[in-house]
Amino acid sequence: MTDADIVQYDLEGPVAILTLNRPEKRNAVSDRLISVLAEQVARAQAEAKAAVICGNGKHFCAGLDLAEHVKRTPIEGVHHSRLWHRVFDQIEGGTIPFFSALHGAVVGGGLELAAATHIRVADATTFFALPEGTRGIFVGGGASVRVGRLAGVARMTDMMLTGRTVSAEQGEAWNLCQYVVAEGEARQFAIDLATKAAQNAEMSNYAILHALPRIADMARGDGLFMESFVASMTQTSPEAEERLNAFLNKTAARLSHPSS
Repeated sequence: MTDADIVQYDLEGPVAILTLNRPEKRNAVSDRLISVLAEQVARAQAEAKAAVICGNGKHFCAGLDLAEHVKRTPIEGVHHSRLWHRVFDQIEGGTIPFFSALHGAVVGGGLELAAATHIRVADATTFFALPEGTRGIFVGGGASVRVGRLAGVARMTDMMLTGRTVSAEQGEAWNLCQYVVAEGEARQFAIDLATKAAQNAEMSNYAILHALPRIADMARGDGLFMESFVASMTQTSPEAEERLNAFLNKTAARLSHPSS
């Protein structure tokens, strides 16, 4: 299998689709896969306006390839963890929104990867888990920050201490995913969402990806102050003027109730 095969890359209009392709290993993340994923993420940010990450086979990603991890020295373990941090930061803090289409196992490093994406769509077969405690190890791909903030420290502690699995429906309630769809429908649903996001103004998308998480970390007054500057930057752009005029002239689509 070539590097291009281990993380497949497709471009559908403005949307890049990155597919993990180690189905015989439940798409476990090897050193080779994480390096190729970094390359494909950079390519997507150069070519597309939004991206989807999904997995071939029966599972999205069953986590770290333990066969590689078991022989690492402590300092090698640190360097390995920091590599994952850099790649997942590239996804979360890049230039375009990333969506993940989840099915089957979203476990350990697989959940860490999904948590780095901005929107997560799970199908009915999805289950989430952080079994590191039962393996005698600790999360190393960013879960202590990202999953802890999504689901809460108490729930993450439960998952790590007990090895419990969480269904797609429970995962939605815990904010591990934002959508739950029927089996086999997550990929297309995520592509449809990414296509919608790709139509937004580039400055608006960038502000959403970068300002919102920073404002969440700020004191209330600081966050409101930053919001004013970001709002001014987006609202005074030529593209914003064009889109706002289209709304005022009733040539832009109107919102409707979700049931319709």
